[in-house]
Amino acid sequence: MHAQEAKTIGQRLRETRIWRDKTLRVVAERAGITESYLCRLELGRCQVTRRSLLEALAAALEVAPGELTGAHELTSAEGMGEVHAAVVALRVALADNALDDPADDAARSWPELATTLHRVNSALRPAADYAAMGLVLPELITDLHAVATTVPAHRRDALAGLLDVYTAATFTAKHLGEPDLATVAAMHARAVAAALDSPAHTALAELLRAHAVSSPARARSLVLAAHAADRVAPWVGTDLDAAEMYGMLHLTCALNAAALRRPAESADHQAEAAEVAARVGAGTNFGHQAFGVANLGFWRVHLAVERGEGGKVRELARNVDPSAVTLGASRRAAYYTDLGRGLATERAHRQDAVAALRTAERLAPQRVRANPFARETVMGLLRHVHKDAIGRELRGMAYRMGIGVG
Repeated sequence: MHAQEAKTIGQRLRETRIWRDKTLRVVAERAGITESYLCRLELGRCQVTRRSLLEALAAALEVAPGELTGAHELTSAEGMGEVHAAVVALRVALADNALDDPADDAARSWPELATTLHRVNSALRPAADYAAMGLVLPELITDLHAVATTVPAHRRDALAGLLDVYTAATFTAKHLGEPDLATVAAMHARAVAAALDSPAHTALAELLRAHAVSSPARARSLVLAAHAADRVAPWVGTDLDAAEMYGMLHLTCALNAAALRRPAESADHQAEAAEVAARVGAGTNFGHQAFGVANLGFWRVHLAVERGEGGKVRELARNVDPSAVTLGASRRAAYYTDLGRGLATERAHRQDAVAALRTAERLAPQRVRANPFARETVMGLLRHVHKDAIGRELRGMAYRMGIGVG
């Protein structure tokens, strides 16, 4: 797919509506929006930059959200062809291995595996280097399964490593628009967590399961996260790792409630997470989720955008220190993407929106270029920002995302 052929969500929306033989009025009513707003979306005069709207439109047309975002058409973006090619090997590794039934009995030595695990957790995941993870994770999955099955002295080490790897695989697949692959990785994580048999590990696996549930089942994801939070709650006062997972599960509930257009429920879950974060402080970074006061600041911005409160993000950002979060460049890139999305909703702050999105792209280019809402925001800004350096910066981003700029 060439850059000049890149489509907005609105264009795909119109094509899908016509394919479904539905009128503007019918689709608008099903999605809970006005007919005139739907028309503006299709014409590209407004952008789809929130999960709640994307999922409502997909439900109205009875298609997966990925059909509207073009999740499988991102190979035109700079560097993304290699990313999606690497996913193929990951898919095979997830299909071939099961707990105590590795695809291969031979494995690298534990010191070698520990070094590779450290690289994944300390370098590749923080940088959202999906292409490199796609090359490293498949062999690592097979080797860790082999060690867990054949080397009793390192079984628990290998299981803990597998949970890390399946966490990385779940979020990698999710961010690349591969929900089926994310679900498979999350189900593997559940089996590993059961073998580790601790409240925190079980809660982490349930967190992955809730995130992996495809967006058409958003209500199911909310239920899964809420139930998991209830199950781990008895350990919150005595187990810091469990407390962090409890907080992350409530943030996940807050996100799902926002996507379901339940702002009050979303705010309640956010408040519960904030209360736990105040007790946890900096936290232990269990599961490499970086739950704590600093990351909560990121989440406040994220949730404000998802609740359609983009006008609040500028003020919320004043209390955020991006350098304080331990997840590294990937998490900071997600924050700057959310900041850019929120600022783009205010005419007076479009220049700042471009700057925020450019910062995000520099930090984790693969994550940002794969983000459909970042792409849609850039497309929307292209209609308004044309002058001088800001316009050139925006057009450069659009080019690297595989978006035609005329």
